[in-house]
Amino acid sequence: MSISESTARRYELQDPDVRLMLLVRDDDASAFEELMLRYQRRVVTVLEHLVSKRDLAEDLAQDVFMRVYRSRKTYVPGSRFSTWLFTIVNNVASNARRSLARRKEVQVTNSADQSGSQPADPLERIATAASGLMPTRQLDKSEMGSIVRQAVQSLNERQRMAVLLAKFEEMSYNDIAETMGMSVQAIKSLLSRARANLKDALQPYLQEGTVP
Repeated sequence: MSISESTARRYELQDPDVRLMLLVRDDDASAFEELMLRYQRRVVTVLEHLVSKRDLAEDLAQDVFMRVYRSRKTYVPGSRFSTWLFTIVNNVASNARRSLARRKEVQVTNSADQSGSQPADPLERIATAASGLMPTRQLDKSEMGSIVRQAVQSLNERQRMAVLLAKFEEMSYNDIAETMGMSVQAIKSLLSRARANLKDALQPYLQEGTVP
């Protein structure tokens, strides 16, 4: 889908992260590092909920940022940067889940790690080191946090992704629809079903104080 100059200009003016990505397109390494610092924890958090493994989520986040870097030259702003980024996150997570379903366990390998050499390009060095730059997220050890996490994990893949984008990224219906490649009405229905399922999963705990 082609993006008009007026649309691209509108998002450039409205979204500071779009402006950063346009600098990345021009090979500005510091702009790429700034985007990573802004989004790496959020990307890992969403991925961890989607694949249920912290280590795998960090490896997949590295893959996400590598894809951002590799696609920089063709980047044209047609949406908020976060919408574009989490479309990549959704695709990466879907691929990982398919691999997990086929082999039960997936190993994400990095060609640079295998060769033992670091790429010369400063942007690619930052992207390759993405997981190393990610600060360890503080785990929520409260009982309610654990219960809510279990409830979210009980949702199907699409419901879980929609809830995560709505809850953690505070995306609008339009942005979630664009990220997931669905209509706005389908997203509204998906979130409605997800909230009903979450309510059912949490009801025993809320009513009786027992773990569902």
